[in-house]
Amino acid sequence: MIDIGKAIAAAVKTGKVSFGAHSAIQSAKTGKAKLIISASNCPKNIREDIEYYCKLSKVPLITYKGSSIDLATVCGKPFVVSALSIREPGDSEIPRLIEKMEPQESHGGSE
Repeated sequence: MIDIGKAIAAAVKTGKVSFGAHSAIQSAKTGKAKLIISASNCPKNIREDIEYYCKLSKVPLITYKGSSIDLATVCGKPFVVSALSIREPGDSEIPRLIEKMEPQESHGGSE
């Protein structure tokens, strides 16, 4: 079992990650994110926007079980993080996490 917290922390340290709901929405719209993670207490209207654009651009979305404060702690940030976009996973196990999430979408995609 992959520890999502450790995977997020590794991605923040070694990959390319953008913080914030508006950045997550932009990443979902453009399809540039490998994965978007939202906190469990992300405002409903923002979460719906992120979900909508993730579906359109086929970007995987995970709802983190903790609050935005918990997500910030995992990321090592001194501010709340309601959502984050992982553009490059770095040395994290995010790619394996995505594979486990979506076995039904293994038909490939365009890059």
